[in-house]
Amino acid sequence: MNASDKALTDTRSLSEQAHERIRRDILGGDLFPGEKLQIEAISERYGIGIAPVREALNRLSSEGLVERKSQRGFFVAEISMTALEELVKTRIWLETLALRESIQHADEAWEEQLVLSYHRLARTHRRMPSEAGRELSEEWEQRHKEFHLLLLDRCGSSWLLGFCSTMMDQAVRYRSLSMNVHPSLLRRQGAAAEHEALLGAAIDRDADRACRLLAEHYTTTLEGLRGVVGGTAV
Repeated sequence: MNASDKALTDTRSLSEQAHERIRRDILGGDLFPGEKLQIEAISERYGIGIAPVREALNRLSSEGLVERKSQRGFFVAEISMTALEELVKTRIWLETLALRESIQHADEAWEEQLVLSYHRLARTHRRMPSEAGRELSEEWEQRHKEFHLLLLDRCGSSWLLGFCSTMMDQAVRYRSLSMNVHPSLLRRQGAAAEHEALLGAAIDRDADRACRLLAEHYTTTLEGLRGVVGGTAV
């Protein structure tokens, strides 16, 4: 590898680091909606050069977590109740489609993976992002996403799975910001039982019941955040 190739590889590696760290802080609510992301300040915050940071911000802009405003620079994407309602509606449309296809093409290996994923999620404790033990909160979010994505895994479309994954990340951001304001949202009654019911419907290969339960799961979460999200937006 010549010097120029090595420099390009190093830049890409630093850009990946910057992307992951900025993304983590946006999803966790440490970078607030509407906050201006000064490239120099972000570079200093994470100890990563300006070029990799700019590349990471452009990537996050394409993912909808950062907004690039003409002549004004980069900002953390805003949130609103209207946007959350649209997000939930779109998630229900796409994820029920993916879930129905996934169940139709289910096999024993998928069922075993799904059961294991559910048990990992059920055993993982959740913590407020602001509490000591933030890693536990992040682990719960990771297990939660793994379970929901695995439900859709056999849909046969990497495009559809990619869209669903992106929307799941956006939902994490709303939950994190809202829980920082209202800690009572952390332990929503019934969420664990809803996951168990989803697992049962999927294993039974009952697509109609599974899709109905998934839609109810997201709608219940939406209603729990109603009136809270507006207080977190800026």
